Amino acid sequence: EPARPAALAAAPIAACGLSAALPSGCASTGAFRLTLQCAVDLISEVPPERWALSPQPRPDDAVGLRVRHGGFVRDADCFDNAAFGVSPAEAAAMDPQQRLLLEHGYEALHASGQGREALAGSLTGVFVGIAAADWAEVLRGSPVGRSVYAATGSSHSIASGRLSFALGLHGPCVSYDTACSAALVAAHGAAGALQRDECPSALVAGVSLMLLPGVSVTFATAGMLSARGRCHTFDARADGYARAEACAALALGDGAADATNPRLLGSCVRQDGRSASLTAPNGQAQRDLLSRAHAVSGAGLAERCFFEAHGTGTALGDPVEAC
Repeated sequence: EPARPAALAAAPIAACGLSAALPSGCASTGAFRLTLQCAVDLISEVPPERWALSPQPRPDDAVGLRVRHGGFVRDADCFDNAAFGVSPAEAAAMDPQQRLLLEHGYEALHASGQGREALAGSLTGVFVGIAAADWAEVLRGSPVGRSVYAATGSSHSIASGRLSFALGLHGPCVSYDTACSAALVAAHGAAGALQRDECPSALVAGVSLMLLPGVSVTFATAGMLSARGRCHTFDARADGYARAEACAALALGDGAADATNPRLLGSCVRQDGRSASLTAPNGQAQRDLLSRAHAVSGAGLAERCFFEAHGTGTALGDPVEAC
């Protein structure tokens, strides 16, 4: 087995603080653990405050069936703007994703033992995974779209920059949009910055909200979404996946690894290159990536106790993930 590179071995990274908002009112890491232990279903029909559903579709209306369900964060429109020095007018023009990032980003840093006084002027880095762009379309159809704050309110670059601005952070600050993998790529970027000593600590956050039905309709038309509204990965029932929302933030830095502070051992980011189509996975490229990540970690396969796959629940994606 390839040895772990010395440069990485000298720079252990510990997860020191976590905050999350997950679907169906699951608003804490403790609640999330319970949902996993009890196999709680967090998928529901689209709530009326998001968009109106058409009447119950006919059994032969594949698109209508595939867009009825998802995992939705409750109270995503609520925001304590005063806590971050944001005026009501600016808050009204802000993407709710930016609001969630502020609240949960600071909560994760605070959980790691870093208060506002310690953070101000520090070289703490901010690495955000964000891909959903529904808010820009919402603004186009709203009077708020004419606000002086509309441009910054819908910008992905501002999503990470706003955290650094609000907390007075001077470290690297980046927003990543690599679709489904955005938060993982952000974590990889944060790990690299910590290992290169560009920052002593880093905040990694990922956020995604579904504010309009357009993307779901497109995915449903392409057959990517499940008509049952459930993702049966590696299962004969697999007919697509269910879209869902979340905001999660993780503070990274030096620290001993234990039950509450797990350690990030290694990561790798690559592209598929040529494959059957633009969105089809390349099995060999993914195997090579996993091998490299495993080699960088320096850990044996026997130490692995949990494996997570992309889980598309489709005839195209599942065989590649399984191999």
